[in-house]
Amino acid sequence: MSTTFDVAAVRKQFPALAQKQVYFDNAGGSQVLKEVVDTITDYLLSNNVQLGASYPVSQASTKLFEYGCTAVAKYINASPEEVVLGPSTTQLFRNLSLSLYEYITPDSEIIISKLDHEANIASWVQLAKWRGCTLKWWDSPDKTNPQLDCDRLRSLMTEKTKLVACTHTSNILGTINDVKAIAKTVHEVPGALLCVDAVAYAPHRAVDVSDWGVDFYAFSWYKVYGPHIASLYASKAAQKHLSTLGHFFKPTDTLENLLGLAAANYELTASIPTVCKYLESVPWDEISKYEEKLQGILIEYLLSKPEIYQIYGEPTADKTKRVPVISFTVKGRSSKDVVEAIEAKSDFGCRWGAFYSNRLAVDVMGLDAVDGVVRVSLVHYNTEEEIRGYVKVLDEVVSS
Repeated sequence: MSTTFDVAAVRKQFPALAQKQVYFDNAGGSQVLKEVVDTITDYLLSNNVQLGASYPVSQASTKLFEYGCTAVAKYINASPEEVVLGPSTTQLFRNLSLSLYEYITPDSEIIISKLDHEANIASWVQLAKWRGCTLKWWDSPDKTNPQLDCDRLRSLMTEKTKLVACTHTSNILGTINDVKAIAKTVHEVPGALLCVDAVAYAPHRAVDVSDWGVDFYAFSWYKVYGPHIASLYASKAAQKHLSTLGHFFKPTDTLENLLGLAAANYELTASIPTVCKYLESVPWDEISKYEEKLQGILIEYLLSKPEIYQIYGEPTADKTKRVPVISFTVKGRSSKDVVEAIEAKSDFGCRWGAFYSNRLAVDVMGLDAVDGVVRVSLVHYNTEEEIRGYVKVLDEVVSS
């Protein structure tokens, strides 16, 4: 493949991009590949039967489902027995928390990052309440560029620490956290497990759970150019601490049997290999370089007017430090008003709010829980022309 990123060729694979709407809310959900839509349609027209029967169509459908699960495992560098698919990352984390009920005892300690989406918080808060165990918050003293610091985490940990939950990349800040270093820190306490939310990271970088040494890792495929389905990884070692949620007669040798609850949509699962094929065709190093250029246009503009804008997260376009999820506030203006003014005079679709990261927005960043920030979330099918056009409209809005 050429070393020059061909965004025009990429965009041709996403039919929705032919519309007037400019998609700058990709952290809420990306557009879907045409081949994914075709795969889902083909499954429903030709293979829409129950799995596991002996007749030919059921055998073919079973294989398609298995291929989907295998594709997830291969993509994240895990074994098929270590992955489960489900309707959302939020649901999968809830299932995981229920499965850890016996492992977490009243004398256990759970540590949760306040930089997380509520998906990777609520289940653990509830579990701590149910078990009557200690809950500790891993936060940051920096209001505008919060960081997940391993030394701060280490100061919270004791021999009673059983679980640490954190994000790979905040859906507000865009900052890339070093989960490999975090995993190493967590595992300094025997028996402590790390649960990582990668929903905002996965659309921008390759995933390698084995290299990072995480215990649990989840993300949503509908934010990675696929259908509305999510996947959860749990290492074989970590699975030893899980209690099955499945029927009593089912084996417990796979994560699917432990946590799946027959919740993985068949036609959506069957489309995952198509997503993976696409992701493997566009090298991640090219994507990260291109996205660095895209976010640089907006970040450079925001930083050029410090009297107007406050940017949150790393104040740089450096691809080693952040992904193009860019959040800011406009001094003297509500985020809601800014976004509505942009939408009134253009086709740019961005968002305002706290994006289910209310504890980060309010407790750490000191913002209003409703108004929050203006968030512009880009991916590799966005263009330089689009982001330059957005900067122009934004500048007009704040100058009026």
